[in-house]
Amino acid sequence: MGSEGPSIVTVHVTGFKKFHGVAENPTEKLVTNIKSFIEKRGLPKNLVLGSCEILETAGQGALGTLYKVLESAIADRENGSSAQGQIIWVHFGVNSGASRFALENQAVNEATFRCPDELGWKPQRVPIVPSDGSISRTRETTLPVKELTKSLRKTGYDVMPSDDAGRFVCNYVYYHSLRFAEQHGIKSLFVHVPLFSTVDEEVQIHFVTSLVEALASLN
Repeated sequence: MGSEGPSIVTVHVTGFKKFHGVAENPTEKLVTNIKSFIEKRGLPKNLVLGSCEILETAGQGALGTLYKVLESAIADRENGSSAQGQIIWVHFGVNSGASRFALENQAVNEATFRCPDELGWKPQRVPIVPSDGSISRTRETTLPVKELTKSLRKTGYDVMPSDDAGRFVCNYVYYHSLRFAEQHGIKSLFVHVPLFSTVDEEVQIHFVTSLVEALASLN
């Protein structure tokens, strides 16, 4: 049997609520608005935009929500609604000191929070998943970060690959997501965006859309 065009790619996205020092988190707005923006613009035929969830900017305390969100994609696949294609998670977080977008290659098994998260937790040099071993253990995305970066740069975005997602909640969520992705045969990517005062909202929503489309074209 021949292939009938590219296989379906379902992309699920998450953003974060506000947190200490960031009164308005751009990722909350981007993830909230992406569905209507993409529907107006139209999607490639093989691309499905799945869930768009906003997470509490917290580590341990928000794990239950994170896993519910991750498992919802698997439940859809098991129910047959997206059984034929690839499932990709894209997590967006803000880097308030950044002037460009960053695609994160990896997460580290270390939680060292510079300030308490939104539920008051401030771990220092503790493993995110103790059974994974030491705090130097890393997990890498299976998505081609260099290729994606190149493609997005061609479209005109100031974007770079990064090997350091920090040690705060972004890295914490990414580590759990990469571990979950490996266990379930799906893919995960974390993307840091600047504040809207550095790169305005319109540019950022176009960037998010271009990234999602680039992921669909990887097949």
